[in-house]
Amino acid sequence: MHIIVHGGAGGVPDEPEARQAVLDDAAEAGARADDPVDAVEAAVNVLEADDRFNAGYGGAIQSDGEVRTDAGLMTADRETGAVASMDGVRDAISAARVVMEETPHIFITGEHAVDLASEFGVETDVELLTPEASEEYADEHPPTAGPTAHLEWLEERFGGHDTVGAVAFDDGEFAAATSTGGRSWALSGRVGDVPQVGSGFYCTPAGGASATGAGEDIAKVTLTQRAVQKLEAGADAQTAAAEAIEEFDDITGSSAGVIVADEEDVGSAFNSEGMQTSTATR
Repeated sequence: MHIIVHGGAGGVPDEPEARQAVLDDAAEAGARADDPVDAVEAAVNVLEADDRFNAGYGGAIQSDGEVRTDAGLMTADRETGAVASMDGVRDAISAARVVMEETPHIFITGEHAVDLASEFGVETDVELLTPEASEEYADEHPPTAGPTAHLEWLEERFGGHDTVGAVAFDDGEFAAATSTGGRSWALSGRVGDVPQVGSGFYCTPAGGASATGAGEDIAKVTLTQRAVQKLEAGADAQTAAAEAIEEFDDITGSSAGVIVADEEDVGSAFNSEGMQTSTATR
């Protein structure tokens, strides 16, 4: 099993060594799995449980004070599952796997995604909001009126973006997964690139990719599909990642990162201040 994981593209983290240790643990957990789907789920679950990352516990707060999780998962044969806007679901990638394996659909949202996850053993009603984030939100004096008031309040606040993901491959099989707590200071109910096929995640027989960064811009250029198409055209994983980010930068002027895997190797690229990754093989 070969796996690469990322902890999000954004600023330089306050505790890079501690975060890197968790990323290394996530990669090792994935490498011990029996197949690529198990591998990306195991790896991402480790990151969703750690509030150093914007996924699961410690996810970004939306304008109504709630944390909502999104995730997507895809295999080389294009089996796909995605979930969005879930309250109380830390292991969002596990919920996405339920959609992929247990339903004829590819995307379920909101309370219906939560109910589905619960039916198949994914823990729900989990506290996702950290005490520190709750205090920060309260200190910003959030509005109590409707969406227009929320939008006006959000105009004065920067929406940071981060996310986690993994791509694994073994014996010609691939899986790509991405999970997020969303964008901080976003309108309640906002969904970005992460659960959108070809934007936050993508996979074909040529390989897989997982993205992180400015979600709206990633979705506009379908960043992960762009990277995998380069694999299909003959590029290696590192070249595909680098060229996809270069094109993303040229088109949007925004920041993002992407990890890519093909049958030979893995690659990563970003144009933000930083993006931590880890790889493992077993």
